[in-house]
Amino acid sequence: MSRLTPRQRYEFRKVLKQLEEYRGRATELISLYIPGSKQISDVMNYLRNEYSQSSNIKSKSTRKNVTSAIESIMSRLKNIRTAPENGYAFFVGHVAVGADQTRMVAEVIEPPMEITTFLYRCDSYFYLDHLREMLMEEEVYGMVVIDRSEATIGLLKGKRIDIIKNVQSLVPSKHGRGGQSAQRFERLIEIAAHEYFKKVGDICTEAFLDQEELKGILVGGPGATKDFFLKNDYLHHELKKKVVESFDTGYTDEYGLTELLEKSVRTLEHLEVSREKELMNRLFSEIRKEDGGLSAYGEREVRMALEAGAVDTLLVSEGLGTWHRVLKCEGCGTEKEDYSRRKDAEPEMCDKCGGLMEVEVEEDIVEELGRIADDYSTDMELISTESSEGAMLLKAFGGIAAILRYKLNFG
Repeated sequence: MSRLTPRQRYEFRKVLKQLEEYRGRATELISLYIPGSKQISDVMNYLRNEYSQSSNIKSKSTRKNVTSAIESIMSRLKNIRTAPENGYAFFVGHVAVGADQTRMVAEVIEPPMEITTFLYRCDSYFYLDHLREMLMEEEVYGMVVIDRSEATIGLLKGKRIDIIKNVQSLVPSKHGRGGQSAQRFERLIEIAAHEYFKKVGDICTEAFLDQEELKGILVGGPGATKDFFLKNDYLHHELKKKVVESFDTGYTDEYGLTELLEKSVRTLEHLEVSREKELMNRLFSEIRKEDGGLSAYGEREVRMALEAGAVDTLLVSEGLGTWHRVLKCEGCGTEKEDYSRRKDAEPEMCDKCGGLMEVEVEEDIVEELGRIADDYSTDMELISTESSEGAMLLKAFGGIAAILRYKLNFG
């Protein structure tokens, strides 16, 4: 897939967050993942069978809600000949709304990545693990585990490890053979080791060098072999710059890559936080300048800077969740802008004539600013609230700030 832009990631996360909040009164929420290669006729047959099985549900209300959810999905599938390349994800069912009441929700998602496994699940919540993994899938790291007997090279994509190659070493053991001098045998060992390490380095070059999305390389293995491999420049100089850290692992086969992932989790989490800290510190250093430097913060200033094409990097808090509305009075035509922390906020009365103000426009402010940023080729970064700097962006600066290309007068 093509890399998701921060705005697309935000929109996708927002959909997931909404789905996460839904709860059924019983096991009556259906999650259905359909791979692009799956025949729709096969899916319909499967659903007919599930519909038949649902007649055995003891609770009358649960039985009714499950059957109506299956009917809803089948009704939509009747108009579909084939699934798109990445497939479909259906989330359908009756969610609890309080006072023993429910309402039907039906979300159909064309995911940003390929669905590889057909899945049907009926539960009190929607099953979203496959979609969550897709958000992580963009993080690509090279992986190498190595000792003197073998090496395994792979790619880490989110939580999935793709094995590229396992290389068996031809380096002889250090037990000498009869008739050979110790020095000559030692020299043969070192020549074989050099050729082996060079071969592993060449495979890494072929596997990693042209990976545009590669964020770093993780190296593991027992003892000092991995350090010898790194220090003696067997890795291409451009790849060596991308080595994040090396870790001690007990294995150098496929399991060694899994062990390497387990040991590097905290390091990878720290890398993402560090990148955000670096962006925020750039902003703070500009703000601390006597004239405010190349900084803007707050919705009004940042919007002005964006529309002037003056923003180099737009920084938006993931915790913002603000909706921009334009309201118009039915009576006197007065227009008013306002911002709400939730969609579909209560209607307002006109200050001039007391008439009802209708919502003319209602848009998530992150999507709105992101669209303007796209128009001016401005980088947009979503900042989490997990670090102190990220929390400060939300609390002290309203969740919106920018690093500018040039100084603006906001008077």
